[in-house]
Amino acid sequence: MTTITRYCLQHKRLVVLAWVLMAVLGAALATTTLNRLTHNLATPGTAGYDANAHMMRTFGVDGNEQPTIAVLTLPANEDMHTATGQAIAAHVFGAANQAGHLAVADYAGTHNPKLISADGRTTWAVFDMPNPDIPAGAGVMDAIPHALHSAAPPGVSVSVTGFEQLQTVGGASSSGGPGILVETIIGGVGALIVLLFVFGSGIAIVPLLIAIPSILVSLLLIFGLTQAMSVNFLVQYLAAVMGLGIAVDYSLLLVTRWREEREAGRENEEAIIAAGPTAGRAVLLSGLTVAVGLLSLVVMPAQFLRSIGIGGMLIPLSAIAAAVTLLPIILATIGPALDKRRFVRSGSTTYSRAWAWWGRNIVRRRWIAGIGGLAAVLVLAAPALSINTGPARANSLGGTGAPAQTLHALEATGVPSAVVFPIQVLTHGGPAAADQVATIAARTKGIYTVLAPSTRSFRHGGDSMLTLIPTAEGNTSAGTDTVGRLRDAVAGVPGGVEVGGNTAQNVDFNHAVYGNFPLLLAVLSLVTFLLLLRTFRSVVLAAKAVIVNVISLGASFGFLVLFWQNGHGSNQFYNVPATGSIQNWIPIVSFAFLFGISMDYEVFILSRMREEYDRTGETNTAVVEALARTGRLVTCAAVILAISFTSLSSAPDITVEMIATGIGAGILVDALIVRTLLVPAFVAVMGRWNWWMPAALARLLRVPPSPALPPPATAAEEQVASL
Repeated sequence: MTTITRYCLQHKRLVVLAWVLMAVLGAALATTTLNRLTHNLATPGTAGYDANAHMMRTFGVDGNEQPTIAVLTLPANEDMHTATGQAIAAHVFGAANQAGHLAVADYAGTHNPKLISADGRTTWAVFDMPNPDIPAGAGVMDAIPHALHSAAPPGVSVSVTGFEQLQTVGGASSSGGPGILVETIIGGVGALIVLLFVFGSGIAIVPLLIAIPSILVSLLLIFGLTQAMSVNFLVQYLAAVMGLGIAVDYSLLLVTRWREEREAGRENEEAIIAAGPTAGRAVLLSGLTVAVGLLSLVVMPAQFLRSIGIGGMLIPLSAIAAAVTLLPIILATIGPALDKRRFVRSGSTTYSRAWAWWGRNIVRRRWIAGIGGLAAVLVLAAPALSINTGPARANSLGGTGAPAQTLHALEATGVPSAVVFPIQVLTHGGPAAADQVATIAARTKGIYTVLAPSTRSFRHGGDSMLTLIPTAEGNTSAGTDTVGRLRDAVAGVPGGVEVGGNTAQNVDFNHAVYGNFPLLLAVLSLVTFLLLLRTFRSVVLAAKAVIVNVISLGASFGFLVLFWQNGHGSNQFYNVPATGSIQNWIPIVSFAFLFGISMDYEVFILSRMREEYDRTGETNTAVVEALARTGRLVTCAAVILAISFTSLSSAPDITVEMIATGIGAGILVDALIVRTLLVPAFVAVMGRWNWWMPAALARLLRVPPSPALPPPATAAEEQVASL
């Protein structure tokens, strides 16, 4: 780190020019980068995915794409039992084809009486369509309402609903809301307020000066990644929000240590260089743990998760590069001038007496603090045991928007809300096989009705596509059980039958991804353990860090269950009733991110404890001094990152809101309970065992060994413990 810092200080113009050029290029390509991201949640190799892919190739519609549901109401003097009423409905629903390639399942194509309300005036239709990420599906869903309204004669009302329309709060389009740029600015303003509190001087602006080029270079790297692979849209939020948070956090750590060295009497550049081997090394390790956490997603059998992992990994790497190369130059040129005049908190220093007092109390009451902290985390994590993974309940979405009102009106006619989660079936044995499957499906428990049009949009050669409306939504056990029963029931139909649709693909996703979760956990834990083992030179500290980290992550999942799944807060803050479930890929992504960022804060604290122990040889003193120097830093860093993710929750997409609030809550719980209570208490309890490193392992890692048996506590340690 010292060599890198000296090189950057000796070549200021070259380093700054390189960052400016990369940042400008990243900004210029930002729109192109975002447009290249996809919403594809594919899991190739699973039965549900393959069925949907075959439907796409044969009929041009994606079975995994939840369809649009149109509801038409005739004037008082007409009904669907007359030729005129049927002709009106057929004309209006048929006009939807003007929006793009569709497969329309309506009364005209099926003569299914379930498509007509009891009073005869209302009818509904299902519009299957391609995935919006491909050219054939781009803009199709948004164009359907206009096509229907244009074709509807006077006195005829027509409206649309569907899961895609419902999952944006209030029925807003996905382009609604403040947008990533505004969300990032909101997060930046919140971060600046916290930084002003921490530093109390103009130096507070420096971390934001580092975050801006870091984010833009991340986008540039993601642009390059999109040239090689399909990248999921979630990466854009990580680049903006996580990029802001961790770049500020790393700068916060380095600036704090720089200020500490200056307060110790060093000259400006000497202080910058002195911060490298300590804070700089902690930043490097912290960034690597975040990168490893996200990169671990590559072991998941889903391409979109792998793309999030690889794309997300680039973000902490950019933040590390900016913090260790650009930040020293800024501090060398304008650091002292910015820090000269103190305001807001004129007495601000790098040492906190309040945190020192907190550390002494934890050391003195280590068992109470440790048991209390562990109990708090376990209580917060307990609701996670009842987590249900799947799409949100249809009736929890849409607020009072038109799509929600349309769905409620349709339910009033007896149609189940599961109409937005149809099961799509593909048969290969000709018309006879299609008819046989339709008969079997109609008798299968959990199926409300079968839509089996004989039109060209649903029959091609020997292949036929059927749309089955279940009685229970796909996020319930009853809904997923229906898929299993149906697969068993149609297994013997000649020619073969494939069961697809969103629910079937989700069922297979859960089996494939969560079946591999132990592998993800094992790989991530092992790699992190080895990184920490080399850095902390301690088996106990490295193992404890990994174990405590895994336990603390349960609190984030517990929050998701309480807040969203059970609705204790979602309705009050987001006008979203209990969703009944959590989108099935959110826990995986949240785990990978939180594992890294939580370890991030542990590295900040334990690195300082290791440093203080090496200086004093006393564990209790190391705990107190480390908290006095890093307690405020870690807390404020967590608040900054939580603010960043909270700003992201203003997006109108409920899945983004779930991710943002879940990660934000997890960060706060981890920083406020785990890192500043549980971890120091456990270090105090373990005493000198914290620093144990077997000689053989030390030789392998090329670090100094520590004795296997801890010597008795020194008089100084006993004195600290008794304070």
